[in-house]
Amino acid sequence: MIKSMTGFGRGAYADDVRDITVEIRSVNHRYSDITVKMPRRYSFAEEPMKALVKQVAPRGKIDVYIRIESKGEDELGIRLNLPAAQRYCDILNALNSEFDLNEPVTLPLLAGMPDVIHTSAEVEDEEGVLRCLSRAVSAAAENLDAMRIREGEALAGDILMRGERIAATADEIEKAVPDIVRLYASKMKERIEELLSNGIEAPEERILLEAAVFADKSNVVEELVRLKSHAAQLSEFVVDTEGPVGKKLDFLIQEMNREVNTIGSKVSDIDVTNRVISLKSEIEMIREQIQNIE
Repeated sequence: MIKSMTGFGRGAYADDVRDITVEIRSVNHRYSDITVKMPRRYSFAEEPMKALVKQVAPRGKIDVYIRIESKGEDELGIRLNLPAAQRYCDILNALNSEFDLNEPVTLPLLAGMPDVIHTSAEVEDEEGVLRCLSRAVSAAAENLDAMRIREGEALAGDILMRGERIAATADEIEKAVPDIVRLYASKMKERIEELLSNGIEAPEERILLEAAVFADKSNVVEELVRLKSHAAQLSEFVVDTEGPVGKKLDFLIQEMNREVNTIGSKVSDIDVTNRVISLKSEIEMIREQIQNIE
């Protein structure tokens, strides 16, 4: 069954060290475009998390938001350099004494000095972090996939309905064409006799020849056969195909549109023209739906 490229999934993981929350949002895109937004100090996990999401959603514009809240001091990576603070304090007091100043050495002033408070971008247990992140991302990806499947089912129902309409309209055109040829021959005979007047009958063989030429030009059997075949393939792709199928459907719709255009150019009957317009409308609606299929 097909999947939509639009979806949302949320996942979480918590232990004694950290709380992790993951949100994944996806929309339609021609290719796979995955962006992971997370604290810089965990950037080593970006590519593994992308690979994890891509296993579930191989196509689409996907944004992964990862929030990590650390519970322990070590995990926060913040260090106080007391010797540096003491050295700065001594130097500032020496300046006060040297220049006979009376400026107090305050906590904000010391805390703002370089290397007094040091934030480490390193994570000691990278493997442990990857395991925790993987659990949260996998849960979010699973929920994303479930939503994409539900959206896909709705799209599938609409596409199948329109595919059936296209096949039925093709049958109607196929039944109408012979009558169009006979009507053309009848009208041509009346017109010739009107032009000849005086009771002169139009040459039957000439009428038959012209009707045959018209029938040949109006022959859309091959186009109708291919159109109905494409409609059947459309159903197969939607129902039976596993994995991404959006690009295949897009190509199939282009072929269907080509056949309908040919039918419209060959048969100028008003009823057939109206049916051709109906076919184009259905195909365009399917084309729009397909843009959101994985």
